[in-house]
This record gives sequence, C-alpha cells and structure tokens, in this order.
Amino acid sequence: MNQTIIASLQPVMQLFAGNGWLQGCSVILVTFTIASLTTWLLFKLIRRVTTKTKMELDDRIALLLRPPIYYTLLVTGFSYGLSLMPLADSVQEISSKSIQSLGVVVWIIFATRFASLLLTRLAGLTDKFAFIQLRTLTLFDNAAKVLIFSVGIYAIFVIWKIDMTAWLASAGIVGIAVGFAAKDTLSNLFSGVFILADAPYKVGDYIVIDRRERGRVTNIGLRSTRILTRDDVEITIPNSIIGNSTIINQSGGPHKKMRIRLKVGVAYGTDIDLVRKIMFDIAKQESLVCSSPQPSIRFRFFGASSLDFELRCWVAKPELSGRTTDSLNSAIYKEFERLGIEIPYAKQDLYIKGMPESIAVSGMGAVSGQKVGKTD
Repeated sequence: MNQTIIASLQPVMQLFAGNGWLQGCSVILVTFTIASLTTWLLFKLIRRVTTKTKMELDDRIALLLRPPIYYTLLVTGFSYGLSLMPLADSVQEISSKSIQSLGVVVWIIFATRFASLLLTRLAGLTDKFAFIQLRTLTLFDNAAKVLIFSVGIYAIFVIWKIDMTAWLASAGIVGIAVGFAAKDTLSNLFSGVFILADAPYKVGDYIVIDRRERGRVTNIGLRSTRILTRDDVEITIPNSIIGNSTIINQSGGPHKKMRIRLKVGVAYGTDIDLVRKIMFDIAKQESLVCSSPQPSIRFRFFGASSLDFELRCWVAKPELSGRTTDSLNSAIYKEFERLGIEIPYAKQDLYIKGMPESIAVSGMGAVSGQKVGKTD
C-alpha cells in the first residue's frame, strides 16, 4: 500500500521539481485528498454490506475502523512529504517518529474499543461462552486493555529505538520489592481475580462461609467480598480467606429455591399414617411453602424414645427459610397438642433400692432427736 501511495504522488513531485518545500507541502495536501476520498469510498461500500445484515456488531466495528485506516493512509504521505523538505536530519527523524507514534496511539484506541465491544458481545452469549459472563466482563476488559497498552508501549519504544532491557530489569526489581511489601494485598488481589473468573457466587446470592457466616452478597471486589447478614450487619471478608474456605451457595443451582428439613419425633404407638397426613396438610396450607416441588414426609429412624419423621419442603428464596421453619413448627405443635399426639422428650427416672446403713442410722437418730426435743 505504501508503494502504491508513493507512486501516485510522483506527478506532484515532478511538477515542483527543484523546490523541496513545495514538493513536501504538495505531497501532504494531496495525501489528505487521497486519504479522504479512499476512506469515504471504502466505508461507503462497507456500509452497504453491513446494512444488509441483522447484526449491529458489524456496523459498530466499521465505525471503529474508520479513524485508524484514515490515519494510516495519512502517515505514509506525511512521512514522504517531510522527507522531501529541506529539514535537518534530526528534525525529520523526530517528526517521522512522532507521526508513527501517533499512529500507534490511534490503533491502541481502536484496539481497546474493539476489545470492549467484542467482550460485551461475548458476555451476552451466555449459552455459548460460559466463561465470559457479565459478572466477569470487567476482569477480562481490564486484562485486554493492559495487554493492548503493553504492546502499544513496546511498539512506541521500538519506533524511538529505546532499549527496554534496563526498563524491564528495573520493573523486575520493583515488582519483587512490591511483592514482598504487599504480600497480603496481592494474595487478596489474585484470589479476587480467581473468584471473578470461577464465579462460585454472584451479587445477590445467599452464601454460607465455612458453615458460620451466612448472608447475601452485596459486592464482589478484587480485594474483598461483602455480605449482608440477616441482622443487617455488613461483613467484609478478604478474598484470600474466601479462596481457602468452603462456600455453600444457597442460591446456586438451576433456581433460587431452597429446601428446608424439619425433624419431628412422636411417641411409640402413634398412628404414623395420621402423622404423615397432618404434617403434609400443614405444609400444603402454608403460604410460604412452594407448591412445586410438593412437600414430602419421610419416616427416618426408630429413635431411643421416639419415631423420627422429617418434613421436606421448598421455599422461594433462602431468606424465607427461618420464617417458614417457625410457622411450620408452630402449626405442627398446635395440631399435635390438639389431637393428643405426644412429642416425647428425653427424661430419666431414678430408683433407690436402699440406703446405706450408716446414713440410715444417722438419719433415724436425727429424726428421733427432733421428736425428743419437741416433747420436752
């Protein structure tokens, strides 16, 4: 392409032969004209093609491509025009490198916008790209920008012929120092990256950490995760701790429903069919219990003093589990009490076969002494 543009500028050079300033200025002016016309025609054709498609993505990509292509066409003519002018070698070199560096900046801007556009599109296709989702979009977008900027800075250093060995060595030393000084911070940072990438939970989920802290996730950051407990207390947990903990996501799975289990014991000799019917009817009448899946009753164990049943039912959200458990327990207890169904509890009976002789004699003496005192 560069050779084609330079060949098209030969008539201009011959017209002003012998005057470098006029040749250079004319070449730059003609380059403006050629670049503008070429870009206009090229993207007019592209526009005709993209309007026939149903996707909006190709239209936006075409709009993003126009500035870098236009500037690329200008760079060749500008550099060639400056080389024709009677400028000092140092001025020509600085001007040429500045123009090329500006071109790199233009392409960096295009690459970052294109990466953001493409990642946003992929995040919307959750059925095909499960790894890139809306909750991990920020992570991938920032990583892409860092990579693009790194490549762009390297290209600018190459244009200006700057040796990067010393810079890389200095960056390595600084990186080691920062790594030792901010070990805990970096641990939280990397754990946050893995949490965002692996996505064991998302904002709004109810989670239990190591079977202790339970709450709704309000924010997932690179350094920490915040959960709001049922007491309306917000807890900030470093991501390094979460990365090494067992996480129970009560909102995970195909839906947000959560199953609760109520264990109820009745006395031996109780009609177990009646117990099943009572517990099932109470669960069906409870408004907080989901109708699908239906509640179920299981006869679990022959306990030491009771027949142990388990009522299993579903609630719409994990935060309703406590309220539903209270309502069901209250209704079951009242119904069992009304029907005379005993709920046994642990108790012990103490039988004394006989008293030791010394305790019995002293006890009898004390009693007789009291009687004598009364008679006196």
